[in-house]
Amino acid sequence: MLIVLRCSSQVVVLGGSGFVGSSVCKAAIAQGIDVTSLSRSGKPSYPDPWVDQVLWVSGNVFYADWNSLLKGATAVISTIGGFGTNEEMEKINGEANIIAVGEACKAGIPKFVYVSVHDYNLPFFVLNSLGYFTGKRKAEAEVLSKFPGSGTVLRPGFIYGKRRINGVDVPLDIIGKPLDKFLTSAENFISPLKSIPGSDVLLSAPVSVEDVAGAAVKAVLDDSIFGVLTIEQIKEAASSLKSAVPL
Repeated sequence: MLIVLRCSSQVVVLGGSGFVGSSVCKAAIAQGIDVTSLSRSGKPSYPDPWVDQVLWVSGNVFYADWNSLLKGATAVISTIGGFGTNEEMEKINGEANIIAVGEACKAGIPKFVYVSVHDYNLPFFVLNSLGYFTGKRKAEAEVLSKFPGSGTVLRPGFIYGKRRINGVDVPLDIIGKPLDKFLTSAENFISPLKSIPGSDVLLSAPVSVEDVAGAAVKAVLDDSIFGVLTIEQIKEAASSLKSAVPL
C-alpha cells in the first residue's frame, strides 16, 4: 500500500550531530522536513550533502535559548543520552531531557519524540540501581505526562550502523546486522526464553540506526503514532515510512 505523507513540519533535533541524531536529521531532510539541530559540537565536519540542509546550533540543553530554538517548530526529537557515573547518567539521560520536554511543552510544540532504551527484561532492582536506565525512565515519564496524546518514546535495543568517531567510521553493522537477522528469524524459538529475567541482554534483536531514525520521523508525521514503541514497533514504523511518498 502506498502511503502519502504531507510534510509541512519543522523539527528540532536535540543531539543532532551524534550517531543517532545525525541519522534522524538525514531521515527528516529526506522527507522534506526543515531541521534545526542543537548539540554541543554543532555542525559535523563530514561532507555529506544533507549536512548543509540542516540549521546547526552549538549549545547545551541546560543553557539553550529555547525561545529562539523552538520558534516555528512543530516537533522536537531528542536523542540526548550518554554514559558515565550514575550521577552523570542521571543528569544527561534524565535531567537534560526533562528540561527539553518542559520547554517544548511551555512553547506549545505539538509533538515530542524521545529515543530511550529497551529495558532488556532486567529485574526492577537492577534497573533502579543504574543511572542510565533511571534517567531514561524519568525522561520517558515526563514525555508521556506532558504529551499524553502526541508524545512518542522509542525503546530500541543495541543500535547498529556506521558510527563516526574522530572522523573514522566504526562499522557496528558488521555485528549488528547479522545478529538482527538471526534473532528476528528465530523469534518463535527464543520467545519462551524471554520470560527469564535479563534474557533480553542476549536475545533482544538489535535495531539499525536507520530504523530508529525512520521511526522517529514517522512519529512526527503520523498522528496515529504515540506512546511507547517496542523494538518490533520501531521496525514497523520505519518500514511504513520507507513506503511513504512525501508531498
